[in-house]
Amino acid sequence: MSRLTHKLPVALSKVFVSFISTLLLTIHAPAWASDWPNRAITLIVPFAAGGGSDTIARILAGPLSESLKVPVVVQNRAGAGGNIGIGAAAKSAPDGYTFLVASSALLINPSLYKNVPYDPLKDFVPLVNVGVAPDVMIVPADSKINTFADFVEQAKASPGKLNWTSPGAGTAPFLVTENIMTRLGLNLVHVPFPGAGPATLAAIGGQVDLYTANIGSVLAQIKAGKLRAIAQTGGVRWPELPNVPRLEELGVPALMGVISENNQSLYSPAAVPADITKRVADEVQAILRRPDIAEKINKSGLGVVNEGPAEFQNRVVRELKMYKDVIEKIGIKDRKSTRLNSSHANISYAVFCLKKK
Repeated sequence: MSRLTHKLPVALSKVFVSFISTLLLTIHAPAWASDWPNRAITLIVPFAAGGGSDTIARILAGPLSESLKVPVVVQNRAGAGGNIGIGAAAKSAPDGYTFLVASSALLINPSLYKNVPYDPLKDFVPLVNVGVAPDVMIVPADSKINTFADFVEQAKASPGKLNWTSPGAGTAPFLVTENIMTRLGLNLVHVPFPGAGPATLAAIGGQVDLYTANIGSVLAQIKAGKLRAIAQTGGVRWPELPNVPRLEELGVPALMGVISENNQSLYSPAAVPADITKRVADEVQAILRRPDIAEKINKSGLGVVNEGPAEFQNRVVRELKMYKDVIEKIGIKDRKSTRLNSSHANISYAVFCLKKK
């Protein structure tokens, strides 16, 4: 009898501990999940205001704020080719109050730079791929190059004589062009410019023979007749350039499977509760189905695809490998500083302009 009396408090203490643990979990659960959101949400954009990622983030911020009933703030954290902002998002608290809106740079940079402050697969959960935009290969309006076949013919006839430019070394337009030249055995000189603006002006002014750019940044100049498009790099023809062939439509076997589309996408830091990420993904996908929102995004030069988490995850895995393979194949690696690259581009731009005078 005494032994039973001795064991009873021990049994009761175990029950008590279990009860308290369950109670604590119950108390804390609503503050973490069911009470979410109860304060402002931040969308980190790893580039300067006015760019593609920033535009998409601001288009989404208003309607997302309305649906979640809390402010949604866009925070630009530019620098190091997007690595600063992406790294900040990766290290943010997984509490459902910080998300990332980023371009394909998130997928390109791990293969392009020696050290990046994030792992694209371990540090992020892909939520929604908002849209994609192809690149377009263009020439000056008065160029003797009228078609992609003309371009290849001239490049092969004069190796190393034609020059070309892009928005910057390591960008998606740069990579797809290098990939094309490698596959076709072409030798062109890349003239680096400090961004899309100067590169576009150089193409319009006839200072370069070829310019590959994201379609949204040059569509107005193409439609105005200031530039001529000879090929586009997407999986389908861009609606506003119905007569410009895709790379896969050129009848060149070596170019089959070459597709370059720049994504603008929403990511969550890893470890954010699944019910929160699902809610955000569902809300954003519903917003993208609105005709007024789709129109705004299309006008920004992006085609809405509205890929949800599962489909977007497959794209992330596929494109990480694609960019890694391309970067290794064309020999671009171990870029340590975008500041150094930007300085190099500015110097090259100045020297190039002096030579043209």
